[in-house]
Amino acid sequence: AFAAWGFATFDVERAWQEVETLFSGQWPNGMVPHILFHKDDPGYFPGPDVWGTEGIGPVRSSGITQPAVAATFIRAIWERDKAAGEARLRDLLPRIKAWHRWYMNWRTTEDDAIIVSHPWEAGRDNCADWDTAMAMIEPSGVGDYTRRDTSHVDPSMRPTKADYDRYIWLVQRGKRLKWDDAEMAEDRPFAVADPTLTFILLRANRDLARMAEDLGEDRAEIDGWSARLERGAETLRNPETGVFDAVNLRTGEHTGHVTSASFLCWYARLDDPRMGEELSESFASCKYPIPSLVVSSPEYVGMRYWRGATWAILIALFGIGLKDMGQEAEAAKLRVLTRDLIAEHGFAFFLYT
Repeated sequence: AFAAWGFATFDVERAWQEVETLFSGQWPNGMVPHILFHKDDPGYFPGPDVWGTEGIGPVRSSGITQPAVAATFIRAIWERDKAAGEARLRDLLPRIKAWHRWYMNWRTTEDDAIIVSHPWEAGRDNCADWDTAMAMIEPSGVGDYTRRDTSHVDPSMRPTKADYDRYIWLVQRGKRLKWDDAEMAEDRPFAVADPTLTFILLRANRDLARMAEDLGEDRAEIDGWSARLERGAETLRNPETGVFDAVNLRTGEHTGHVTSASFLCWYARLDDPRMGEELSESFASCKYPIPSLVVSSPEYVGMRYWRGATWAILIALFGIGLKDMGQEAEAAKLRVLTRDLIAEHGFAFFLYT
């Protein structure tokens, strides 16, 4: 979806193709897998045989999804040329809705926040929000495997072996249960109420509802989802700090970590003065805000992906949210600082320094 957003700046047709390819792998239950394996690639791990999803969806795939950014960027693509894109949007609309319905049916807490069932699902692989939940997993019987991520990136920046054992153990559990939603939901070994998934899906629902209305479709069900997620988002507010953070659902405890996901509230169009204070602190403490974990955290490690690194794609979401909420000066400041980061360190990878 992010790639489609980028293509749309110079090739709208290519952008639509990117989105349609994404949804070509949608499962019958509505879930959109985060990886589609169109061909074998021995250099990639874990590949389709590890996931074991053969025959579930139309394309071999992973067994998990990722944050539902697609509706928001499909709307951005469509608004570049509504007339040209209307037929394609009409085709995609029920598919997007089915994906969001899957989230609401299978990944909501009792209080309507969104559950992450694998660290990869939130896209924040080794973030501190998962530590207590991951520590409760004993990854026995994982067996031997060869990681590919550490062959092209400094291993000190990547998740540890202990982390990765648990990632693979969770994948093996899904394969064993044939990725059946009802069985997967029984006694989840890893279950965290996540700001990333909750805020992004809330924003996506708002954009989906707007597109449905513009096409003359009923938006009532989607608006109902948004109302539920607004209530769910409030349960992510740490009662001690007032900051949005994750909740380990096996213990009921807030993680206490201020991460980049905490700042997605504006992207969800939820204004929050307490997070405004955290934003000011981030500007004051970082050369390149907003880091994936606040610098003041004892778990902060500036050279590890989600323990301190600054991710420009998240900065883009923060900028969109801040501008939408009328905080255009802060949005502009983030853009300038991130542009400077890219100029100084390159476009491929972004680090707090």
